[in-house]
Amino acid sequence: MNGIIPLWKERGMTSHDCVFKLRKILRTKKVGHTGTLDPGVEGVLPICIGTATRIAEYLTDAGKTYEAVISIGRTTTTEDAEGDTVEENTAPKSFTRAQIEDALASLTGVITQTPPMYSAVKVNGKKLYEYARAGQTIERPSREVTIYDLTLLSDEAVFEGDEVRFSVRVACSKGTYIRTLAVQIGEALGYPAHMYELVRTASGTFSKDNCFTLAQVAELMENEQIDDALLPVEHALRDYPYVEITADVEKQIHNGQVLPMHTLLQEHDKVVFGKNHKAVAIYIAHPTKEHMMKPDKMFPNVE
Repeated sequence: MNGIIPLWKERGMTSHDCVFKLRKILRTKKVGHTGTLDPGVEGVLPICIGTATRIAEYLTDAGKTYEAVISIGRTTTTEDAEGDTVEENTAPKSFTRAQIEDALASLTGVITQTPPMYSAVKVNGKKLYEYARAGQTIERPSREVTIYDLTLLSDEAVFEGDEVRFSVRVACSKGTYIRTLAVQIGEALGYPAHMYELVRTASGTFSKDNCFTLAQVAELMENEQIDDALLPVEHALRDYPYVEITADVEKQIHNGQVLPMHTLLQEHDKVVFGKNHKAVAIYIAHPTKEHMMKPDKMFPNVE
């Protein structure tokens, strides 16, 4: 069994819970997820099965799209609704649509984020949440992330109340913390804030429309229709250029040899070489040999 199951992760489960359950449902050990979703978050979680696990890192690195509810008026220890209150402003608030849209525009593009203490980022060999649970706050490195799109979804003209909430859609690069982005939106508006709710609606080339729940996967497996949920590796590679292998390089590519640089690698970081539109190898620019390329991933069973 090889391919990718676009799973809809339900709230209350960890990403590892999903992998554990799918190993039992599919009766196979070679199962891997493509980027952690917090237990309180639901959404798209592509799961790699069999040889597809070779490209799990590509899916983890792919851009994501979320829909989030931002709550203005209170910050928390975890930057989401589950944490304890750190700072609160209960004064009546009023924002025009233009004020919120200006705040969102100021956070679109390349921005700097500091990972929250309650996160899985490692510092000195320990995950930040391990320090946080021990009551410690430590220095952690900031990182640059890209917000490709940050759109206000709520349609009110004026947002008023002691605690103001509104929905946004976020398209972003890997490594973006939407919880931290919620806090930054609050800072741009001049108030404490946290992420009240979050749904991941897309991950790379996979969207909500593609997805199956664990119950649906189990039913398909029981009815011997699991192929209906399995997407080929090529689906996840659609953003990379594809080159049909010609006879003069077929043997070298199947053997994973270093080859002269393909012109497509001047504009793209990866090129998929395949036979009859089935991926055989993914090549990247050679890190030390100028004008040469080397295989990054191989799929040797493709004829």
